[in-house]
Amino acid sequence: MTETRNIFLIGLMGAGKSTVGRYTARILGLPFEDSDRVIEDRAGVAIPVIFAQEGEGGFRVREKKVIRELTAKSGIVLATGGGAVIDPENRQLLRARGYVIYLRAPVAILVARTAHDHHRPLLQDIDRTARLQQLLEIREPLYQEIAHLILDTGTNSVRRVVRELLQHLEKISGPQKYNCGN
Repeated sequence: MTETRNIFLIGLMGAGKSTVGRYTARILGLPFEDSDRVIEDRAGVAIPVIFAQEGEGGFRVREKKVIRELTAKSGIVLATGGGAVIDPENRQLLRARGYVIYLRAPVAILVARTAHDHHRPLLQDIDRTARLQQLLEIREPLYQEIAHLILDTGTNSVRRVVRELLQHLEKISGPQKYNCGN
């Protein structure tokens, strides 16, 4: 029997990685992992506290370790943090160890989705639109570099995005590998 390949979701904060990931994992009967939640669980504090105590650099060290560990697993759906692609080793591991899906949404939608979220250190006390645009300009080429598939989550429902994702997986792997029935 063929081993089920990992599914890794990348994209900016607010693109829907965790929501799409949970739903996809449930349909496929695979474990779901969220790298940010794993980091928080291990640190015993929320990501904003890590940023406040260790800075972004300290957070990225933790993130790199978690990405290395999670991508070594087999048959998981993983939602990464939006900045995981900044590190070249993370990009290499994600691309080599799984099927990478870039979830993309327009900045205006990302701003709306993150408007009331106070747990995103890179969006605090700043013009969210300008900051998300800046992050997109830096990260977009990195997301595209490693993505096997790009899906628009801007105006599409979660169900539609997951349906498109599963249809694509079925085309490349066959229905029995991912059990992508309706």
